[in-house]
Amino acid sequence: MKTLFRIRFFASQSDNRKSKIQDRKWVGLFAIIVALAVCGARGNAQQPGKIFRIGFLDPSTASGSAVFWEALRQELSKLGWIEGKNIAIEYRFAENKGPEPLPELAAELVRLKVDLIVTSGTPPALAAKNATTAIPIVMINIPDPVGLGLVASLARPGGNVTGLSSLPQELNTKRLEILKDAVPKLARIGLLRRPVVNVGQDLQLKDLRLAALALKLKLEEIDTQLDATGLENAFQTAKQKQVNAIMTTALFSFFAERKRIVELAGKYRLPAIYTRKEYVDEGGLMSYGEDVADQYRRAAGYVDKILKGAKPADLPVQQATKFEFVINLNAAKQIGLTIPVRVLERANRVIR
Repeated sequence: MKTLFRIRFFASQSDNRKSKIQDRKWVGLFAIIVALAVCGARGNAQQPGKIFRIGFLDPSTASGSAVFWEALRQELSKLGWIEGKNIAIEYRFAENKGPEPLPELAAELVRLKVDLIVTSGTPPALAAKNATTAIPIVMINIPDPVGLGLVASLARPGGNVTGLSSLPQELNTKRLEILKDAVPKLARIGLLRRPVVNVGQDLQLKDLRLAALALKLKLEEIDTQLDATGLENAFQTAKQKQVNAIMTTALFSFFAERKRIVELAGKYRLPAIYTRKEYVDEGGLMSYGEDVADQYRRAAGYVDKILKGAKPADLPVQQATKFEFVINLNAAKQIGLTIPVRVLERANRVIR
């Protein structure tokens, strides 16, 4: 009996030990889970998440450039950057007043200590570059960033600027060629230009003059104010000069007034080729150029990388890769123009 009792006693004692060991394991595991939860809660409390401030610097107007900035915001959203949640955007528009307001607008963004500046077009990029050598700058739609001194090279920007370059000079030459093929007996073209000092426009004008000479076309350059009266006067001047077609330099300020420009081209029955497809979306005749909205979407990738710690100096400049030729046959019919089949066959999209 004593032996049996002792065996039972030891068995009971052994069971108790196993139970206690298991209990200690569960308690330990529970303690680890609680500790991790507490640490996570403390981490979240201590680092609620920075809201990065991004400056947008644009030469035109909020309504005129809305389609592009919206493309950028949507792409940023896909990358996890939500306005009001982890980014705040400071918008600055020069309201089509030329390059003059841009240095002060860029200086405002610097004083606000934004984390990054996104610019569209040459004058804003130059203004931002002159305003800061510390704040990262993502440029969009720049014709010659190396020649303009914005970057050391496309592969190695080397400073605080990177982004996307464009080819407006080459594309303007192509537009002249398309007009000559599309408009019978084309001899004289009205070119709307801005009467302001603009490095990007000056580069375009130089190439357009040479291209017109090579194609044996007369280029009538018309200084254009962008209010309602100024645009009407420009088209009246074009008719007085007996031009056979019309085009504009590839400036954001003209793009901002695209609806009115398209309406006037129809009113004065002038064939026109535009720099971007959005003109044709408004009822314009033809467009040939880069997909600028795509450039804005690609710019979001730069913003994403820089906000996550990348340096602009290490991010190569990308060149435009998507080009579109669009024709609106409804607009052609309205002005009595028959576009040759050989031209239609070259279009990426034909609106009927």
